[in-house]
Amino acid sequence: MTSILDRPTTDTARLATVPRVPHSRSPRPVGAPLPARPRLSDVHVTTPDLALSDRPAAQVLRAVRLSAPVFRDEIAESTGLSISTVNRQVGALLKAGLIRERSDLAPAGAVGRPRLPVEVSVAEHLTIGVHIGYKVTSITAHDLLHRVVGAISVPTPADAGAENALTALAHSVAGFLSRWRNREIRWVGVALGGRVHDGGVVDHPRLGWSQAEVGRIFAQTLGYPVSVASHVEAMAAAELVANPAQRSSFLYFYAREMVGVAFSVDGSVHTPSAGPPVIGHFPIGATTLLDPHRTGQLEAATSDTGIVAAARAAGLEISEIAEVHEAARDGNETARDILTERAEVLGRAVALIADIFNPDHVVLGGQAFTDAPQTLPVVARVIRDTSVTAKRDVRVSRAGVTVQQQAAGAVSLDAIYADPLGALAITG
Repeated sequence: MTSILDRPTTDTARLATVPRVPHSRSPRPVGAPLPARPRLSDVHVTTPDLALSDRPAAQVLRAVRLSAPVFRDEIAESTGLSISTVNRQVGALLKAGLIRERSDLAPAGAVGRPRLPVEVSVAEHLTIGVHIGYKVTSITAHDLLHRVVGAISVPTPADAGAENALTALAHSVAGFLSRWRNREIRWVGVALGGRVHDGGVVDHPRLGWSQAEVGRIFAQTLGYPVSVASHVEAMAAAELVANPAQRSSFLYFYAREMVGVAFSVDGSVHTPSAGPPVIGHFPIGATTLLDPHRTGQLEAATSDTGIVAAARAAGLEISEIAEVHEAARDGNETARDILTERAEVLGRAVALIADIFNPDHVVLGGQAFTDAPQTLPVVARVIRDTSVTAKRDVRVSRAGVTVQQQAAGAVSLDAIYADPLGALAITG
């Protein structure tokens, strides 16, 4: 992944970037007061590019992550780098503690210095991912293999104002950090809806946030470098992390409480300077059970909140989306019809947007798809009937129900995956 590590924030009224943030602190005990916030000059905030990096160190680390334990000559073969370049990068990554040698796997009977395979070091380093959802915020710890090693969820503060809400969430992260007393926290990644500007400043109309200084608040409260990205683009980036060999184009379509799309081509998630594409207002045409308030708009009709509203308007006594799924599983025909109509509306939207981008693949993410697997054949049928492409390749995200966690993890690991040695120089 490529991250903007060398571009300082230019608005000095907001932030300034310095070469390092101390990391030798011991994690704070739960309930202990936070230390004094660092000076503004101690803050490092970046907006990641979300692309596979071609830096030699990044290529070597990626090869080790995907194929470990792996020998140096195998790394050279898979990356196309010369063996001398691989040896230099492996030596630097070993010194930095990002990878380790497996002496127990030395070939038997080797003469002279044995060839030792290497693997990613997962015992020391962690990154912290934060996905700020409309109702729930997930906070996760990730090792260098992008695996979730710990997670909590907290309510996203409602009607508190951006500054107060973000400060409360940052304090929740600080409490979570106290679990990891013997690990080095290297980076914090924040993924959320809305438009992310340079410096981690966010406009999030759904939450009522305008020019919210997400990056500054998290970086100052926690004392670690922070990356901030749009959550649908981050989900597409998580797909690249899981399968970086797939450099063909794909459209990522997300639906849960919000709907959105991202487009990736040649190993890079497209991040428009004007912000991510907005599709929530797309017209959906006539509906039977969905959209009881007759908004005529995609997000209002198909969001979790919209589905609950449709169920209540149809006479079901429910208050949460999980109850709609439960009723459908128990044989309630109204609940089944609502979820089926949701699948039909989303399928048409996917097909029309895919026809515009014409990607090699379409990836469906979000609980609107993964929490209702029985409706996936409906989605597939509607896409097939609507699209001008007869055999559109449509897949469900590998992340499944953990898609929000994986997205935040991809943002938190972006700097290390893009420039491993440069990222560690910043964190100490």
